[in-house]
Amino acid sequence: MELITTVNTIPNKGNLLPSIIPSKTKRFLKIDMHTHILPKHWPDLNKKYGYGGWIQLDHFESGKARMLLDGKNFREIQCNCWSADERIRECDKTNVDVQVLSTVPVMFSYSAKPQHTHDLARYLNDHIAQVCAEDPKRFIGLGTLPMQSPELAVEELRRCMIELGLVGIQIGSHVNDWNLDAPELEPIWMACEELNAAIFVHPWDMENKGRMEKYWFPWLVGMPCETTISVCSLIFGGVLERHPNLKIAFAHGGGSFPGTIGRIVHGFNVRPDLCATKINNSPLDYLNRIHVDSLVHDEDTLQFLIKKMGIDRIMLGSDYPFPLGEHHPGKMIEESEWLSDDDKEKLLSDNALKFFGIIDKKEMFLRK
Repeated sequence: MELITTVNTIPNKGNLLPSIIPSKTKRFLKIDMHTHILPKHWPDLNKKYGYGGWIQLDHFESGKARMLLDGKNFREIQCNCWSADERIRECDKTNVDVQVLSTVPVMFSYSAKPQHTHDLARYLNDHIAQVCAEDPKRFIGLGTLPMQSPELAVEELRRCMIELGLVGIQIGSHVNDWNLDAPELEPIWMACEELNAAIFVHPWDMENKGRMEKYWFPWLVGMPCETTISVCSLIFGGVLERHPNLKIAFAHGGGSFPGTIGRIVHGFNVRPDLCATKINNSPLDYLNRIHVDSLVHDEDTLQFLIKKMGIDRIMLGSDYPFPLGEHHPGKMIEESEWLSDDDKEKLLSDNALKFFGIIDKKEMFLRK
């Protein structure tokens, strides 16, 4: 990337003559690994499959749509959720070079009949692959799978990686009543290792009744908790032990996990009868297997995250285009004076290039 040098003139304390002080601002390659996209249109799924529980889009005015769940408003979205051209315009304003695309988690549909979730996943994955193929210098894709049917999930994973050219998958923090250590999911982890597929775990299906109904608690409190449960399930359940080549990352800076590592390790040490039933090593031994995005909204928290998780395992992620995301992706990293240029480069692009196995594409992204 271009290095821009500016010259500042300031008074010299000794003789009040101007002094020339060079100030260098580096333009970094930026890869946003946490963004969501939808097709502009899809079939009426309630009619197609014969039952409810599906999201539909209501384009109630130009450039805006409501996501409706059984006729009730789930979320209002703008055209940047489906328009690649609008995404590129907004990326250009914030100097984001590449977006990693994944579906909106409510589309996971794990509670539906497996064959219907599989059908929808194919539709969504085909759309993401098409967007990436039309502009491969700006977009990279992650697929979605019918996780409630591991056999169908592996089938679709192979299609995503071999036929569609996606770099991995996005999955939910749990699959109905299964945490991510459920033995039923083993074939998926094995296939991900075999295919070198990256896994991005996104919290979803949070508790939203009773005490969690108010103050946006499912998103503010429930999501970090969901992510922590998913991390701990993979550690305590021995998934990371059994699958040493699994590449896995977690949204929102790993949720509450980094801040509760001490408590988790202490619990493992004092109650091995409950926590150490499937692994012998300390949870700390698995930290170098876990990647997270940078979406923590606070510079002190980012500094803590780097200290706990390591500078090489954090990747720029914004949650674009939603309100809880970082509205100027990477700005906090770029403006953190305590980070070296090498560290910024790791956080903004290099770690993602390595995680997704696309380091060979760096020059292409730079030349866009």
